[in-house]
Amino acid sequence: MLIGARFGTLIVLLIGLALLSLAIGPYPLSLSAIIQTFLQGPHGAASFAHTVLWEIRLPHVLGALLIGAALAISGAAYQGMFINPLVSPEVLGVLAGAGFGAALGLVWSESFWIVQLSSLGFGLLAVALAVGLAWRIGGEHALIVLVLSGMITGALFSALLSIVKYTADPYDKLPAIVYWLMGSLSQITWHNLAWAAPLLLLSMGLLLRESARLNVLTQGDEEAQSLGVPVQRTRLTIILLTTLLASVTVMLAGMIAWVGLIVPHLARLIVGADHRLVLPFSALLGAGYLLLVDLLARSFTTVEIPIGILTALIGLPVFALLLARLGASGWR
Repeated sequence: MLIGARFGTLIVLLIGLALLSLAIGPYPLSLSAIIQTFLQGPHGAASFAHTVLWEIRLPHVLGALLIGAALAISGAAYQGMFINPLVSPEVLGVLAGAGFGAALGLVWSESFWIVQLSSLGFGLLAVALAVGLAWRIGGEHALIVLVLSGMITGALFSALLSIVKYTADPYDKLPAIVYWLMGSLSQITWHNLAWAAPLLLLSMGLLLRESARLNVLTQGDEEAQSLGVPVQRTRLTIILLTTLLASVTVMLAGMIAWVGLIVPHLARLIVGADHRLVLPFSALLGAGYLLLVDLLARSFTTVEIPIGILTALIGLPVFALLLARLGASGWR
């Protein structure tokens, strides 16, 4: 009953934050104007308020909700799978690979589709290399080897990214690469959401189905196998789904760090260590957290601050406070 009340409260807060985000901007909208424009539908009477809401702010807000939820649930799944509170979606090199792919796409072509497909492809490739290397080495410390393999692939693609930045045109391509890597929600449109939203929602839904097995994995491989959990298949499924989620977020908005590291800790502080609750709460909290940071990014100055900068600046003190409050209790 208490968990249900917390879940309901979180939903209400998320809706209120979304309405606030729709209202605030260079052209403020009242609540009545938002409701009236919503009731008119996407093909309603042409007006400035209709254009601002349906063409600019609504896809922006929906993108922030989806990306925050995807990063947070990925981080929660990784932390549970690795039994480590310090891992996040980039632990296997997916963000470094996707960032390199996006930078390479920006150098190769002006097409946004080329950039997105290159980002997705190299994000998946980075994790595939990490998993392949870990499988090749094997050993009884499989999780440790997997993390080390991720560090290797992450460092590799970070170095390749530096090469692309060094050789890129400093007056045209380099600023675009740097801006992309800082993370921004300004490029999100209905066209992007049309294919990304179903992919993100499906991946998050499948990840939620693994939450019970994730609880067993935290007890160790031997105990999980004795309880009938297919450890390797479950682990590979979680890696595939989280990699897909993280890669798509980079495709949509560039590299946004710290969300997947911080939000799961906050979720455990609220609901405990049961991943059947941690994963959905992480998704909701991540959606709200990124939406709040985006609101701050659009409110500080007349120019929108790249959201990746603010997630890092806000993430550091928030993470320190959560560690001081939570400690290791959520992992016992």
